[in-house]
Amino acid sequence: MLEGKTAVVTGSTSGIGLGVANALASQGACVMLNGFGDAQEIEALREGLSRLSGADAAYHPADMSKPQEIARLIEETGKRLGKVDILVNNAGIQHVSPVENFPATMWDQILAINLSSSFHTIRAALPGMKKRGWGRIINIASAHGLVASANKAAYVAAKHGLVGLTKTVALETAATGVTCNAICPGWVLTPLVQKQIDALAARERMTVEEAKMKLLAEKQPSHDFATPEQIGGIAVFLCSDAAAQMRGSSLSVDGGWTAQ
Repeated sequence: MLEGKTAVVTGSTSGIGLGVANALASQGACVMLNGFGDAQEIEALREGLSRLSGADAAYHPADMSKPQEIARLIEETGKRLGKVDILVNNAGIQHVSPVENFPATMWDQILAINLSSSFHTIRAALPGMKKRGWGRIINIASAHGLVASANKAAYVAAKHGLVGLTKTVALETAATGVTCNAICPGWVLTPLVQKQIDALAARERMTVEEAKMKLLAEKQPSHDFATPEQIGGIAVFLCSDAAAQMRGSSLSVDGGWTAQ
């Protein structure tokens, strides 16, 4: 379905981003990987994506907190893979603390990576999409883009902002062939979430499995994690003709979290 299309997926060397990258590649898209990690492991991921898609794949190490590096990511994708048809803004970090103890530097970093980076990628990629008459912008928000939780001020603020940015871009592109939508996962078992599980287990002196169930029981009625592969499948759907009139939507994949 996506043969001849090129996708940039930020934060795609693991977790949800890698799940999305694999899903897009499985439909024939060229993929530009982005994120941190071991160079040999990233090269193996790149080669795997190329085999999966039967097309080219590349990697760019842009730090998503730095606007100049973000601009280079989009520019280099154009040079190496020809264009940017699909933009998936997935890069994110987390910090948990009450507001009065929340480090100001961590607030700035979370807002930069979880929200501002999406503005910078969209700003750089959108002109080309409009010129070619087709584009898909997919922002990986969160259940926390729709509802809040205590001790996650920066993350909740950033994800709410990302949902708002999604709607604004969707309105500005409503009469074009470019769409912009958000996916709002609940708990997905990624390295970011695993850190929270490990911290909970250590803090409350329970097993990791007990911590997983406690985490799910508090928020996610299904008592089961979503998977990166499921998020990838939804991203593929948003790139399809069936989703051409989905504009500014926020798709919850949260086991019933925000239905409560």
